[in-house]
Amino acid sequence: MSILLVAGSPSERSRSAALLDAVRQRLRGHAPEVERLQLRELSPQALVLGDGAHRSIAAAIDQVARARAIVVATPVYKAAYSGVLKVFLDLLPQAALKGKIVLPLATGGSPNHMLALDYALRPVLQSLAARQVLAGVYATDGQVTLTPEGASHLAPEIADRLDEAVAALLHETQRTSLVATAFAPVAFADVRCSV
Repeated sequence: MSILLVAGSPSERSRSAALLDAVRQRLRGHAPEVERLQLRELSPQALVLGDGAHRSIAAAIDQVARARAIVVATPVYKAAYSGVLKVFLDLLPQAALKGKIVLPLATGGSPNHMLALDYALRPVLQSLAARQVLAGVYATDGQVTLTPEGASHLAPEIADRLDEAVAALLHETQRTSLVATAFAPVAFADVRCSV
């Protein structure tokens, strides 16, 4: 099972990236392959011009295609997710998230932007055909502390919510894997019915 962590912050160090780091720590030992995609490292010109054929963009789209589950983390600006995440999601094929479990994470300056996960990000993830978008985790700046040494500290309530969210992600991903392998597809022409 591969899980892709998508960092949607334009900043090198951010609270949303700290949430992703915390998710990665919680996934250690539970998921054989965890990759990270830093959207800020993609070609800015290719993103803005919508150049899906650019090497960095094509590689990122391929990472999304290979993943079984995706964790998307973004800061909230003006009641919406980051612009760099917006332009990347716009470049994905219409069914890019088909069959995938998605966990959205967001950080913002105050609790007033908490609904950005449900009203801005969730509809886009669903429009990309995600199998399931899990309940997201939103943290305020006061709940994720960045230290000058490069470390971060999560408030206990956010750490608990991340524990629950990662457990749900692993459960749903494993459950859908079992369902997918339990039954082979049957062509409609092969279905027989007797009365």
